[in-house]
Amino acid sequence: MAKLVSKTYGDAYLSLAEERNTLDAVKEEVLAVRQVFLESGELNQMLSHPKIVKEEKMRILETAFKGRISEDMMGFLLVIVKKDRYRDIMSILDYIIGQMKKKEGIGSLKVASAFKLSEGQKADIVHRMKELTDYQEFEVDYEVDESLIGGLVLRLEDRVIDSSIRTKLQTMGRSLSKIQL
Repeated sequence: MAKLVSKTYGDAYLSLAEERNTLDAVKEEVLAVRQVFLESGELNQMLSHPKIVKEEKMRILETAFKGRISEDMMGFLLVIVKKDRYRDIMSILDYIIGQMKKKEGIGSLKVASAFKLSEGQKADIVHRMKELTDYQEFEVDYEVDESLIGGLVLRLEDRVIDSSIRTKLQTMGRSLSKIQL
C-alpha cells in the first residue's frame, strides 16, 4: 500500500513540475526537504503526534518551510498532511528522487554477495548491467550476506536476479521432495 501511495503522490507532484517546467529544480528541493525531515526529530514528532490536529500540523509545516521552499512544494507537503499521509512522506520523497534519477539515466542497484567483492568484480557487474539496461550510470549498494553461500542477488527496481547457491539448493531441494520413490 505504501508503494502505491508513494507512486500516486510522487507522480502527481512530478506531473505538476513537468507542467510548470520546473523539473530541473525539483530534485534539489526534494533532496533538501528530505534532509530536513531526516535531521529534525522534533518536527517529525510533532507531525506524527496523534493529539496534534491536522490544522496545527499544517501550521507547523508552514512555519518550518514557508519562504524556504517553492510554493508547489509547500502545497504538496500540506496536501500530504491534510490527507493523513504524513507517515508516507519519506517514501514519497524517495520515490520522487528515484523517478528523477531514472529520467537522468541513473539506476539504483543493490548487490548482495556471499563475500566482499573486489573492485574489478564490482566494475564487471556495473558494466554488465549497463549492457542489459537503458541506464548510463548506477548507484550501487553492496552488501555481504554469507547465507547466500556463493553467487549474487541483484535488485534493480522491482526486478531480482538471484543466482545464489542458497536459492539453487532450495530449488533443488523442492524438486527432489516432489520425486516419489
